[in-house]
Amino acid sequence: MISSSIFLAAAGLVLIFLPDEVLSYLGAGTIKFLPVIFKIAGALFFAFAMLNWMAKANLIGGIYSRPVALGNFTHFAIGALTLLKEILNHQNQPLLVWLIAFLYSIFAVLFGLVIFRNPGFLKK
Repeated sequence: MISSSIFLAAAGLVLIFLPDEVLSYLGAGTIKFLPVIFKIAGALFFAFAMLNWMAKANLIGGIYSRPVALGNFTHFAIGALTLLKEILNHQNQPLLVWLIAFLYSIFAVLFGLVIFRNPGFLKK
C-alpha cells in the first residue's frame, strides 16, 4: 500500500504541476485541452494515493477494505494492459513508458493476489 501510494502520488503531482512538460516529453501535439485532462488525471492519481496511504494499516482485501483492493486492482490491471498493448504496437517507446508499464504490471499482480486469495497470505 505504501509503495503504490508513493508511486501514485509522484505520478499525480507530476501530472498536476507539469502537464505541458510531460506532453512535450511524450511528443504529443499541441491540443489546447490536453493539459487540463492531464491535470484531472493527476488529481485522480493523487486521490488514489491518499486513499492507499490512509488504508495502509488495514488488512487490505478483508471485508472492510476489499473495495480499496478492488479499485487498485482494476486501475493497475487496466493500466498495465493498456500500456503493454501500446508497447507491443509501438516498440520504440521511451524507457520511461516501459518502466511505468512494468510497475503497473507488478502492482496489478500484487493487488490481484490480494483480491483473489486469502488477504492474510502476505503476512505469513
